[in-house]
Amino acid sequence: MKKPEDIPLFPLGIVLFPGGRFDLQIFERRYIDLISHCMRTETGFGICLLKSGGETTRENLEQTTHDTGTYVKIVDWNQLESGLLGITVEGSVKFVAEDYWREDNDVLHASVKFSELESTQAETIPLDDQFSALSDLLQSLEDHPLVAASNLTIDYNDMWQLGWRLSELVPLDMNERQRLLEIDDPLERLTRIEKLVSEMANGS
Repeated sequence: MKKPEDIPLFPLGIVLFPGGRFDLQIFERRYIDLISHCMRTETGFGICLLKSGGETTRENLEQTTHDTGTYVKIVDWNQLESGLLGITVEGSVKFVAEDYWREDNDVLHASVKFSELESTQAETIPLDDQFSALSDLLQSLEDHPLVAASNLTIDYNDMWQLGWRLSELVPLDMNERQRLLEIDDPLERLTRIEKLVSEMANGS
């Protein structure tokens, strides 16, 4: 078992999975410093879904997060027309946080254990035929312009990737996405997604 590692966190109102991408606008000084450090050192940070509090300093007096999140790396950046720094991050590995503290610069840190299974380096698990309809669904979702703009490379025959991408792209409540992230078994995750999609199709 690997020892826990200390990483900075970026609490947000989103759930990201390994291999997923997300665009962020950086304007708070603490996060400008964090991103600058990550770009200099070629390191990343963790994204966790907020339980309480807001994303900004003025909102987060009681900021708490879910323990399961995703470690991300910066894959692109640019200066936006507004003058703010824009970055694109990509999820690399799931983690579970065991302890939290704030540094002097007010950036939240945690001691985390990285998953030994769920990462972009995970060994492919061939898709079971029972989930072929979910593979078709993902391909239809990927055709959406907003999804296509993310330039994701997806292996539709990998149960890990199918579960990760559907968890992000199917229209779900963020707490439901978080529950899907917390599942460690790809078969269990796809079975849950199948049930959720069926319920949406039936209007229940």
